[in-house]
Amino acid sequence: MQSLNYLTLDKDVRQVRSADVQALAASVSGGVISPADAAYDEARKIWNAAIDRRPALIARCMNEADVQAALAFARAHRMMVSVRGGGHHIAGNAVGEGALVLDMSGMNGVEVDAAARTARVQPGALLRDFDGAAQAHGLATPLGINSTTGVAGLTLGGGFGWLTRRYGLSVDNLLSATVVTPDGQVRTASAQSEPELFWGIRGGGGNFGVVTAFDFRLHPVGPQVHAGLVVYPFAQATKVLRAWRDFTATAPDELSVWAVLRKAPPLPFLPASSHGQEVVVFALMHCGSLEDGERAAAPVLQFGDVLGSHLGPTPYAGFQTAFDPLLAAGSRNYWKSHNFSHIDDTALDRLVAAAGALPGPECEIFVAQLGGAMGRVGPAETPFVGRDARYIVNLHGRWSDPADDAKVRDWARRAFTELAPHATGNGYVNFLTEDEGARVAASYGKNYARLQQVKRRYDPDNLLRMNINIEPAAVGKGAT
Repeated sequence: MQSLNYLTLDKDVRQVRSADVQALAASVSGGVISPADAAYDEARKIWNAAIDRRPALIARCMNEADVQAALAFARAHRMMVSVRGGGHHIAGNAVGEGALVLDMSGMNGVEVDAAARTARVQPGALLRDFDGAAQAHGLATPLGINSTTGVAGLTLGGGFGWLTRRYGLSVDNLLSATVVTPDGQVRTASAQSEPELFWGIRGGGGNFGVVTAFDFRLHPVGPQVHAGLVVYPFAQATKVLRAWRDFTATAPDELSVWAVLRKAPPLPFLPASSHGQEVVVFALMHCGSLEDGERAAAPVLQFGDVLGSHLGPTPYAGFQTAFDPLLAAGSRNYWKSHNFSHIDDTALDRLVAAAGALPGPECEIFVAQLGGAMGRVGPAETPFVGRDARYIVNLHGRWSDPADDAKVRDWARRAFTELAPHATGNGYVNFLTEDEGARVAASYGKNYARLQQVKRRYDPDNLLRMNINIEPAAVGKGAT
């Protein structure tokens, strides 16, 4: 193996000796992949095909000792580091150009203690791994809505989904975590041990260390839930969206109803004439009894003239995979998002206008209904400051041809700008793209200064900066 070029923390290009690379490979259980290896191109692929980065090395970590060895190597060479769990983040932070990638995908175990209603989850586990293991016991915790999402990245940024209104965010259900900090120490972060680190990882992203295990609280859910889709013609968009907004203002915590504006996929319960045409889709799930769910969701069928619906008893784990075909890996993606405490008529009109100008068949606007239990946690209890958000709007640009890059991104940015006067001003860090570094501080609000202090304590050199980055507080500024 020849010497390899890599990127330093100072953005200089340097070389690492082949002997040093071989020593690293010998100390990492899963080995190391370099650009000369046949597995390299596959190993550097991530969910968002718009991100095409070439790391210097990929270390396949299988335990804490591997993470310690990789971090020690990065420190010794002042090497850029990225951490890969599920590789699903929109900004592509799992892979850094010229960086050392800590690939955690081989650490994907999930251990459920059904009696204690807890689960220990490794950082390479995907939502489908977690859901499958927990649902074997009729248990679950709030996660996302796409089964190929990584548990680690989702949780570190906050984490919301169908159960959030009833049971809070993913971070609200995190009991403790095992963290390898940049100095190589293995720490247990919980309310009793390293409480500031525990506070920081519950929404502060991967800024403070590499989490090698998460311990979650579980709740009885399913295995059958009342869930499905109700679809309306786009001509009734304004009417049905206003009815949905008014209905969700008083909906029970067990019920989540999300609005999706997109071109209709070829769903079997929709007329063939509607396929490929703009529609309004209400996706819903009730996590209580089937009878209560049917009764609570019934008004969604009365918003207008239904184009088609598919509602009824559904396996919870199955519904968690329902949107996988629309979110499969391999497409180019660009998102812009806003938090809303209320969506007024003007904002709804602008959403409808943006949906009427979708730049491609894979693009969509989804509006997640939040509130409930999530909003009953104080904004300073975790870094996730958007507790007042009743809705999150995601302008989801998705396409295949690189020639459409500018068209799709311009659509998302234009709609984002038009909606900005109606939004709260903060955002959801798991939805921030690589060009939104200026929104990081605003997304944490008053919690940002405290996060900078935690960063200074655990990663003063900002080794872990390939993320939604929080720079360490300057020495002498604020509390230590």
